[in-house]
Amino acid sequence: KKIESSKELKWFLIKRFILIMAGVYVGSELISMLYRNVVLPVLFSLVQQQQITIERQTGIPKVLVGGILYLLLDFLPEGTAGVLRGWLGNTMESSLHIHINTVPLTGIWGTFLKVVVFVVFVVLLFITLLPYLVGAFAYYRMVTGKVNELMEQEQEQQKAYARQRNLLLSDIAHDIKTPLTTICGYSKALSDGIVREEEKRQEYLEAVYAKSMRMSELLTLLFEYVKLDSEGYELHLEKGDFAELVRENTALVYKDFEEKQMELNVELPEEVVAYEMDKLQMGRAVMNLLSNAARYGKTGGRVLVRLEERVLTVADDGLEIEPEFAEHIFEPFSRADKARSTSGGSGLGLSIAARIVEMHGGKLELDCHKMDGYTKAFVLRLEAENK
Repeated sequence: KKIESSKELKWFLIKRFILIMAGVYVGSELISMLYRNVVLPVLFSLVQQQQITIERQTGIPKVLVGGILYLLLDFLPEGTAGVLRGWLGNTMESSLHIHINTVPLTGIWGTFLKVVVFVVFVVLLFITLLPYLVGAFAYYRMVTGKVNELMEQEQEQQKAYARQRNLLLSDIAHDIKTPLTTICGYSKALSDGIVREEEKRQEYLEAVYAKSMRMSELLTLLFEYVKLDSEGYELHLEKGDFAELVRENTALVYKDFEEKQMELNVELPEEVVAYEMDKLQMGRAVMNLLSNAARYGKTGGRVLVRLEERVLTVADDGLEIEPEFAEHIFEPFSRADKARSTSGGSGLGLSIAARIVEMHGGKLELDCHKMDGYTKAFVLRLEAENK
């Protein structure tokens, strides 16, 4: 989230800076043109004790249009711009019908006029700087507003993160407490000698072992999830064959599919699918998808493992996923009620897989549209071949 906010702020600042600079340029050029072609000649004429009269003002709209065209001439080659500027200058002058008549001004009126001219000159100098001052103020307001907006978003994200963390801790406590209660009860019964039949004792011991392994698996998954989400964690990227990685992990879980009498359809390319990746973590992501299919697919059902270029599809024909649950399926400890009560999944496997794929620049998606008889499919999309 912080990375996305930083990118958003960076591009916002760049775009607003360009916009402000364009506005400053247009404003300063218009003021400069007006200053050079109209104001300065008038001031110099007054300082030289001359009187300026304007016979008529019907040409002012033409002058404004000519001023805009005069500004746009900066984008043309210098020679062409010079010729057109001369023509526009004559047109603007003839439109205003400006005449300068010499009238002697002496004494106190002459001095007063010169003071007024000086004050006007200073004011016009300030006006020349006005576009830069306005641009700086506008940029300050824009940046301040955007930063405040991002800070509010970050605060909301922190609140959401705190709520998610509390829910995560609650789920961890629930998932650890259940097997721990079984272990405590069975071990107490064995310790007190309540269970005397050897067959029953063996059953209790197997249950204690199974629950202990369940807790170990849960803690391992939790450790992996926290590690991936820790600040400063980096992937160890190296060039590898993604198709071979999928093939190896599919072979590792083949026995799980066989035990549930599931038909495994594997469609992997023979050629190398080169990709720069952390083989350990990407292998874990692929394994989690395959294990999820083996765990939640129906006995005697079908599983599809298909790789096309850099798009991996793992589909099964097990229970359909409810739409309201599908929206949160990649969140930690997200499980449907049926899955929680029957399959014993932790709800962390898909979260870990999604996080690993995201760190590789890809995306993990759930496709609930029935294709070829499969009820759901997890689609792992990697970017185009990285260098």
